[in-house]
Amino acid sequence: MRLRKVATAMVAVGSILAVSACGGGEGGGGGGGGEGDSYSIGVSQLVQHPALDAATEGFKKSFEDAGVDVEWDVQNAQGEQANATSIAQQFANDDLDLVLAVATPAAQAAAQAITDKPVLFTAVTDAEEAGLVDSNDKPGGNVTGTSDLNPVEEQLKLVKDVKPDAKTVGIVYSSGEVNSQVQVDLAKKAAKDLDVTIKEATIANSGELAQAVDSLGKVDAYYVPTDNNVVSAVSTMVQAAEKNKALLVGSEAGQVESGAAITRGIDYTKLGEQTGEMALKILQDGKKPAELPVETSSNLELVVNPKAAKAQGVEIPKKLVDEADKVIE
Repeated sequence: MRLRKVATAMVAVGSILAVSACGGGEGGGGGGGGEGDSYSIGVSQLVQHPALDAATEGFKKSFEDAGVDVEWDVQNAQGEQANATSIAQQFANDDLDLVLAVATPAAQAAAQAITDKPVLFTAVTDAEEAGLVDSNDKPGGNVTGTSDLNPVEEQLKLVKDVKPDAKTVGIVYSSGEVNSQVQVDLAKKAAKDLDVTIKEATIANSGELAQAVDSLGKVDAYYVPTDNNVVSAVSTMVQAAEKNKALLVGSEAGQVESGAAITRGIDYTKLGEQTGEMALKILQDGKKPAELPVETSSNLELVVNPKAAKAQGVEIPKKLVDEADKVIE
């Protein structure tokens, strides 16, 4: 394959951007790679929080495990759409072999700005609804990746499993995130069968979270979707759950490690690895994004935090603790 020099340009888009790069060497054009080739990859992560961090690290790990040399340009938009757009525009002009976008707003920015190189996404709930692909089965362009559509119905059932008399569940989500609206709609649908009422509030950024939680009033439980603004400030949800003695159900393991009581969710490290395997098919095997359907994760894990549950005024049934893949001590 044709090898070319990699020059990773780094532009200043304000002190709010965190930029890091590691590894390096010669970069290869996408397709038909072989042993000894190296690549230049840009990563645009919307915001720093455990789930997205794990997805990015899982993506990088897939290359390490395959023994493939990569020069990384990893940038974080710090939750600001304007920064995600600036990063995408930079990557469009850079000499990169592939771009990874982590979370829906980052993926939308990348898909709009980058048309002449492969773009993969991860931690995107509904790629079709977000306008990233023609369809999940046939993406149709230069963009594809992995969905983190979580089992909302199963997660909401955990409210009843832990707190059978629960009647109200509060959800705060970002008005500007399509993936969050999808999850809230699924929660409302599941709530009908569970005989619970969903109380909702929206925010524009994480700074509005505390006020939005207060606006919900008294609820028996809170549910945290994979919403980037909410998850980046999940400690606010934890504090509210403890203060109001309301069960806090998360949507992924990182939230339980941060103080939610329980979840049955996706392993984001494995989701990132799965996305990395797709990238290797593009870079080394010559596959086109248009040919690779959007993939979902089948790796769900039950994670419980008995100590957090106690602080929220509930006790996780022994059956669930025994069944758990991970118990946070």
